Amino acid sequence: MTGEVSEIALSKQDLREVTAFAAACAEVVLEVFEGDQPDDLRPRDAIGAAWEFARGGERGKALRDGAWAALKAAKSADTAAAREAARAAMSAAGAAYLHPLAKATQVKHILGAGAHAARAAELVADDDRSVGAEHLEQTVHRATPVVVDVLKRFPTAPSGGGRVGELIRMLDADLRSLTLSE
Repeated sequence: MTGEVSEIALSKQDLREVTAFAAACAEVVLEVFEGDQPDDLRPRDAIGAAWEFARGGERGKALRDGAWAALKAAKSADTAAAREAARAAMSAAGAAYLHPLAKATQVKHILGAGAHAARAAELVADDDRSVGAEHLEQTVHRATPVVVDVLKRFPTAPSGGGRVGELIRMLDADLRSLTLSE
């Protein structure tokens, strides 16, 4: 039937690995947000909730609330770089909610934290795109074989989304080109 989307097999361990990857990506730019908003712990709490799930916790209210709170923190940040760093934290917590639907938009759950973190790094460096490219290279090295395998189950990243969307597509292409073994 037209409009139906097939499901992708995702285990809880797959979700934990993707979430750990996203949390590691967001963590590297947390100081960008905290330098701008030193008394706001919402992004740090979102990353903490992501790590808790990745290490065996359950998906629940704390994780969802952490993601929403980090998004609100992004809206209250004073600099574009701090906003992107908070969005990376939001994406880390949101990674646990990757849906098993064969839709390109789901790739954002896997790669959003890495792309927002790369954008934050670019903005800190006066919008230097080479800094974003270097950041993505480091992000590729953080990806485990499980993360790459999960990514490859989904269609490629969608078009649009401005610079962060472009970074998602670059990261998507880089990770899909890898041949990793466990």
